[in-house]
Amino acid sequence: MKMELRSLLLQYEAQNHLSHRQMAKKVGVSLSTYYRWITGESVLLKRRNLDILSEILDCDVEMALANGNRLKPILGDVKAGYDLWADQQLKGYVEVGPTDAKKGDYFLRVTGDSMEGSHIFKGDLVYVQQCNEVSSGSIAVVMIGDEATIKKVSFKNDLMILEATNPKYDTKFFTPEEIEELPVRIIGRVRYVRTDFA
Repeated sequence: MKMELRSLLLQYEAQNHLSHRQMAKKVGVSLSTYYRWITGESVLLKRRNLDILSEILDCDVEMALANGNRLKPILGDVKAGYDLWADQQLKGYVEVGPTDAKKGDYFLRVTGDSMEGSHIFKGDLVYVQQCNEVSSGSIAVVMIGDEATIKKVSFKNDLMILEATNPKYDTKFFTPEEIEELPVRIIGRVRYVRTDFA
């Protein structure tokens, strides 16, 4: 979905606990002008406003709006392991190429080391395609109750099997009843991992 000015502004407001009035004051425009941006009635910004917004939002707003479908959000942290509550706060954006833009929807920051055998390390970003089913043997983001984890997912004899690729972690098996009750849900397929070197 193409990035819109409204989305950028509302995400920033939510992250920083600001009202529309406070945000308008911060940008230095009238509340009525700001409302026109929020409603989409006015999307043509003066250069001064573009520069101020770019500084406040810490991104090139003009580029973000032009290349919105190539800016993918970092939605928080996911554990390569277990026992981490899902954190869905917006952490920023990563720009991807035109081909990759069609392959995925968002990034998650990895914590834990259970997927090191798949070259997924703590601090890496995984690029995720949102979906609710994957083929057996795929690496996926799975919700177990409210907990998000990355695992190799397999299906055998009516069981869903979540396998770590670091041998110090146990494989977990879930029956159809457990899948329903906990619940256990696939929320995305990992397309690739991105490592940033300091």
